[in-house]
Amino acid sequence: MEFSGLTAIVTGGASGIGLAIARLLAERGANVACLDLKLDGLPEPLMGVQTDVADDASVRAAVATVAERFGGIDIVANNAGIGAVGTIADNPDEEWHRVYDVNVLGMVRVARAALPHLRASAHAAIVNTCSIAATAGIPQRALNSATKGAVLSLTLAMAADHIREGIRVTCVSPGTVDTPWVRRLLAGAGNPDQELAALQARQPTGRLVTAEQVAHAVAYLASPLSAATTGISLAVDGGMQGLRMRAPR
Repeated sequence: MEFSGLTAIVTGGASGIGLAIARLLAERGANVACLDLKLDGLPEPLMGVQTDVADDASVRAAVATVAERFGGIDIVANNAGIGAVGTIADNPDEEWHRVYDVNVLGMVRVARAALPHLRASAHAAIVNTCSIAATAGIPQRALNSATKGAVLSLTLAMAADHIREGIRVTCVSPGTVDTPWVRRLLAGAGNPDQELAALQARQPTGRLVTAEQVAHAVAYLASPLSAATTGISLAVDGGMQGLRMRAPR
């Protein structure tokens, strides 16, 4: 219960990785507000605030609502994001702007709005959801990878900017996670079973990462028990980034 008495914002908190993060932080004692476009079926005791991270006014109103409800904000889990498939030739400028607006500027808007409250906290932490795609070349992910590379650099810059204010900034970098977005990609593949097997095989553990596994990494980074940890990226990728395995015989 190391989060007892602390308040956390989780963007994209109504499904997938975000919901797993929100549930775990609440289980460990935090007051948790989920900021998302759609809040259908959000379980108790999670608070839902309809928010568009691509709209600064929406973000500022949501953050103010959470701070007023709980008397402050201590943790920001910047998780909201959208995916993109293809090479640089496959997405027009408008799509590049749209994905950057959500995946990168969305994090900026939320953290910026929360800064006054984080500065007042004794245990302030921001955890950004990055990706293995920030540091590993993955086919057909040019746009998504570019935004995640920006998130990694942004995390390091924010950590340096705010360390003297007592705000720790880190990111978690998952591999391929079994989320609704991935399942939609699989459903649209010519051979979903074969595609799933390929995704599993490229991670040395031989299986997809679960949303709950990512949530536990976020909880570690956000915890007051990790007060000496800042400016890092924590991989939760089944060994995909660091291991070079031989093919099984």
